[in-house]
Amino acid sequence: MTNSELCDLAAQCWFLTGATASGKTRVSLKMAQLLNAEIISLDSMAIYRGMDIGTAKPSVTDQQQVPHHMLDIVDPTEAFSVSQYRDHAMQHVQRIFDSGKQVIFVGGTALYLKALLRGMFEGPPADWDFRKEIEQELEEMGGQFLHQRLEMIDPVSAANLHPNDHRRIIRALEVFKTTGKPISHWQMQFSEGREADECRVFTLRHARPILHERIENRVTSMFDAGLLDEVRQLLEKHEALGHTASQAVGYREAIDHLAGRLSMDETIEKVRVRTRRFARHQETWFRGLSECRMIDLPTEFEPEQIAEQLVASA
Repeated sequence: MTNSELCDLAAQCWFLTGATASGKTRVSLKMAQLLNAEIISLDSMAIYRGMDIGTAKPSVTDQQQVPHHMLDIVDPTEAFSVSQYRDHAMQHVQRIFDSGKQVIFVGGTALYLKALLRGMFEGPPADWDFRKEIEQELEEMGGQFLHQRLEMIDPVSAANLHPNDHRRIIRALEVFKTTGKPISHWQMQFSEGREADECRVFTLRHARPILHERIENRVTSMFDAGLLDEVRQLLEKHEALGHTASQAVGYREAIDHLAGRLSMDETIEKVRVRTRRFARHQETWFRGLSECRMIDLPTEFEPEQIAEQLVASA
């Protein structure tokens, strides 16, 4: 399928997104029941086998209640690109539609959401030698230097990327080296989106203090549920996680703790801080997508009631 055809197919789906700990799972289960739908995960870390607690992956009971897809599809030692995600997910979409059911994408990975709604520039394959050079440069010179280097060749991308977003900065530098043109040039055709009332993309949103409290509770629950044991078992099985999986919120800090680099208190606090920062980053992404309808939630809410409202409003 072409980018346009894939986007038209995705536009027929439902989407439930929002920052981490916003309450997507419970609402999505009720929506799926109301719509006779199956759920496709929209989470870049839930694709990894064995990474369950730190990703707040739907439980076995949840998955028995409603069929879920795009969970546990690769080992955490492997890389998995946005284009691979899109291609796999859209195969599920076509099959689910053919069965007469609806589709709900559920999760908080905004880059996946944008690729589904608007298409994407797949770009050249990774140049691992170049990436190693840049990562060495990053280690020696720092993120600000790398960001300034991008600004010289692609000011548009530099303006849209935080200096700490090293992965995307490196990719932008790599695309320029390989193609001779800035990545912002290639991405221009995917910058325009549909209006919110033309889509069924619902973004759950809380007041900042409430979201922080929910994050605090989420992090505490993760450690109580055995996050450290989960990471220890993953390391015993794989020796080391891949670059992407090892940088996941909660997993990076747990790895540092198990290696003796962080105390328990430091580990938990770092996960809390990094999760709050990640949530702010997600919210910025969602605000930048015209397709998203912001759903402001009260402090206390019933997932069933929210699901009914969303289904009725579309």
